[in-house]
Amino acid sequence: MPIKIAKILCPTDFSDLSLQAVRYAREFATTFDAQIHCLHIIDEANQYWSTMGPESAPIGPAVEDLQSHAEAHMKNFADEHLVGLKFAPITKVVSGRPCEEIVQYALESTIDIVIIATHGRGGLVHALLGSTTEKVVRKANCPVLIVRKQEHDFVT
Repeated sequence: MPIKIAKILCPTDFSDLSLQAVRYAREFATTFDAQIHCLHIIDEANQYWSTMGPESAPIGPAVEDLQSHAEAHMKNFADEHLVGLKFAPITKVVSGRPCEEIVQYALESTIDIVIIATHGRGGLVHALLGSTTEKVVRKANCPVLIVRKQEHDFVT
């Protein structure tokens, strides 16, 4: 039975590394006549609180400001990197825990493959922070292609 890929999820944090994953997603989309779903997650863990208790206040911009900024960034990102595909990409910005949001989106949108970048950190940083990509690999209901910084470029 041939492999059918119609929907590709490519989470992005707008970094150069996630742009590498977008390049792979574009190649898969072209090869399989698939649609790219590009997802950005505003990490709710980044909302730090100045004090604990009923009068605590977040340090930094309000979630609504982060949301509108991320949506504008996503539009520019899509206009620059996701044009010229057979199917118009679907873009979405959500707030939450990155791994959970990626896995949930993949399930709800019946995604066929997730193409995601990883920083490839090891040692203490990995032990303390964990890896969103590693968690997605363990929890996703579909195949996951991991794009590392050291990957080669496509040659056409």
